[in-house]
Amino acid sequence: MKNNITILYVDDEPMNLKLFEINFRKKFNVLTAMSGDEGLRLLEENGAIDVVISDMKMPGMNGIEFIKKAKNEYPDIKYYILTGFDITDEIAEALDANLIQKYFQKPFNMREIEASIYEAL
Repeated sequence: MKNNITILYVDDEPMNLKLFEINFRKKFNVLTAMSGDEGLRLLEENGAIDVVISDMKMPGMNGIEFIKKAKNEYPDIKYYILTGFDITDEIAEALDANLIQKYFQKPFNMREIEASIYEAL
């Protein structure tokens, strides 16, 4: 059963976007973007986004830089980082500053992400 939670997932890897969408589309409305810039545009066009999950390493603007910009404009959205690496200083600082709720490691654990989303909302 689908609820009315809309998630924006930002990742520069098309395969990751597809996997995320396949895994979560039955439960959430899933929007995807291939860059921080595209993510910001989708946030602007779509007033109903509840959760943003962003990959950390992306060309141009990394996940934290994207979330800083997005959170300035849309402070009520819950933000998360997804990373293929261990926690970095930048991610630790974002957690301390409440910029992000939490970070997830790749390959992502569906249940962990789902539980965190329900917990945050």
